[in-house]
Amino acid sequence: MTTTGAAVGRGQHARRRVLSAALEVLTEVGMPGFTMESVARRAGASKATLYRHWSSPSALLVDAMDAEFRPSPDLDTGDLRADLVTLLTGLATGLTGSRFPTLMAAFTDAAERDPTLADLHAELTRRRREPLLRLLATAVGRGELPADTDTELVVDLLAAPFFYRRLIAHHAIPSAMPGAVVDHVLPSLGGG
Repeated sequence: MTTTGAAVGRGQHARRRVLSAALEVLTEVGMPGFTMESVARRAGASKATLYRHWSSPSALLVDAMDAEFRPSPDLDTGDLRADLVTLLTGLATGLTGSRFPTLMAAFTDAAERDPTLADLHAELTRRRREPLLRLLATAVGRGELPADTDTELVVDLLAAPFFYRRLIAHHAIPSAMPGAVVDHVLPSLGGG
């Protein structure tokens, strides 16, 4: 780890190190301890260096969260059930692995207080829903689901059990859960 601020200003590696440090700080101390100074110290940078690239802790957090939480890639093998199970398995893995639950809890809390973060939270959520929405829209177009399917509601029905189980009830997500959720939701939709 570099201990001089000058090195942090150079290149993508340095930027990734700062963004990673920001998420580490958020995970460990939450928003009350999330300052430019604490992130700079963790990244081995100077506070002035961080301020040259980010105008505030909120701006830094926006970039860090955006870099960390990319949506799943599009998937369309022609087997709607299998594709849904694959996407939900990815969601479950993200919820159970790494630091996602802690980061999401801290970020959601911060978004309630900061309009910039609230906008990013909404945008990140929208982007993470898109692969499921596109898959469902394609299924509607192929006649696998009824033309009047409310795809937004279907995404809620498919994803909500995972968030509830992990972030609210604090239970493990069984490996069979993605298939079980899909098998409960799909038949209720009807279609071809």
